[in-house]
Amino acid sequence: MQAVTCLGPLALDFPHAAQALRIRRRRYNPGTGRWSTVTVHAITNLTAEQAGPAELADWLCGHWSIEVLHQFRDTTYRDDACRLRTGNAPRALATLRNTAISLFRLAGITSIAQTLRRNSQNSHRSLKLLGFD
Repeated sequence: MQAVTCLGPLALDFPHAAQALRIRRRRYNPGTGRWSTVTVHAITNLTAEQAGPAELADWLCGHWSIEVLHQFRDTTYRDDACRLRTGNAPRALATLRNTAISLFRLAGITSIAQTLRRNSQNSHRSLKLLGFD
């Protein structure tokens, strides 16, 4: 990760931007067996005195762990394509999805997408997971 202070001649056209970051990370694709490099740019309103590179790296890792969950929900449940947008429906649906994910994990299931496909073919499997035989 590289961080630069955005003051004076390096000022960005973003209000309150104090630091700009360039993060390069390598990721492995088990499907192709290849490594690739991803570059991400970010800005923050925290000065270098408030947050050094190590603290920013920790916060970014925490953010990526949240993004992984969002990507999982979007690819597995097609969360972004959901048309429920009013009232309590989106929150209720998110609660049901989170409950299903938690039940799968408590049962020791590691491939949630595969289990969802398998359970959609036979609803009795889901009942067994809940303890109803």
